[in-house]
Amino acid sequence: QVQLVESGGGLVQAGGSLRLSCAASGNIFSIRASVLGWYRQVPGKQRELVASVTPGDITTYADSVKGRFGISRDNAKNTVSLQMNSLKSEDTAVYYCAANLGHTVWGQGTQVTVSS
Repeated sequence: QVQLVESGGGLVQAGGSLRLSCAASGNIFSIRASVLGWYRQVPGKQRELVASVTPGDITTYADSVKGRFGISRDNAKNTVSLQMNSLKSEDTAVYYCAANLGHTVWGQGTQVTVSS
């Protein structure tokens, strides 16, 4: 089994920065072999992919965050982080860490609120 725990959310003014972290525990070999990602969801909308990183450190980003967000993983520490810069009010959402193990394992989510 794999468990994911996010941290680092909060309230920030537009233009500011936040760094989210996700600590993975459980089947470490599965975690290190999986694609890790960050998703976000606002009430009434579908959860959307923000960024992902493969075991080989290939990254992908949603168009809306390209150039502002950076995803990274540390396989030694079993963590995945999301650096969010130049935040906008439309980035306000609950952010979820996820691991694709054939099925998706989700963290509990962390709220990010960007005030304009």
